[in-house]
Amino acid sequence: MIRVVSDLAELRAQVGQWKRDGLRVGFVPTMGNLHAGHFSLIDIARRNADRVVASVFVNPTQFGPNEDFARYPRTPDADAHGLDAAGCDLLWLPSVDTMYPHGAQASVQVRVPGITEILEGAHRPGHFDGVATVVTRLFNQVQPDIAVFGRKDYQQYKTLDRLVRDLNLPVELIGMPTVRESDGLALSSRNRYLDPERRLRALAIAKGLRAAHDAFVAGERAPSRLSGLVRSSVAAEFDRIDYIEAVDPETLEPLGEASDQQLILVAAHLGPTRLIDNLWLGHDVRP
Repeated sequence: MIRVVSDLAELRAQVGQWKRDGLRVGFVPTMGNLHAGHFSLIDIARRNADRVVASVFVNPTQFGPNEDFARYPRTPDADAHGLDAAGCDLLWLPSVDTMYPHGAQASVQVRVPGITEILEGAHRPGHFDGVATVVTRLFNQVQPDIAVFGRKDYQQYKTLDRLVRDLNLPVELIGMPTVRESDGLALSSRNRYLDPERRLRALAIAKGLRAAHDAFVAGERAPSRLSGLVRSSVAAEFDRIDYIEAVDPETLEPLGEASDQQLILVAAHLGPTRLIDNLWLGHDVRP
């Protein structure tokens, strides 16, 4: 049976005991409303560690003033049940006061320059500061040996990779490919905002990424043409596009010339719902 903990001293006592026993601790941070994508991360953590901790915390500092913090789906009972079934050993449920004892705005902030200022960072100012801050706090609380993240939020993953390497944090990051529905839609907690009509329209992202993948396999390497295939598909169904870019998978800088390694990043809106996705051409499987 999974252990559910909301007290920091209790968390540290349990993790400390595991460490004294010589056990390797894996960690999967989440904002809850868990789905098969999250549970696949638990499975990877289990394969790489002796004990697995997951956290559920809807972090206020990574939401902008007009974003969906208040309505973000919260399903703690279902999350605990799903984590238990997935083989997670401990669920860490910190309160806002535990995470930010001086208040969210007055607490110490962590910022990763450069990589956080483009793409998502340009459209959601302060978002990655909130992500870097909360993950640093979670790492300090849980003290994991490994941490597993999905690469659907690819820029977030690269931001945290930069954070860990720059601060020499003693945690190994594992990034896993996007988990998708059978029709190609990337799993996301925000998918539940989509009514049936918008759910069908949302498939335009996967359709465009699939077209780019097929063109890449056929020999196309021009970034503008590959990203253009995605853009034409998404533009036909979505209400607004924030960005569709072919970038270098390491630096996330836009590619101007042909390359055998290209990452296509997408962010677009269907009504009030904003969806993100990506495909690493030359690395990821066909969506």
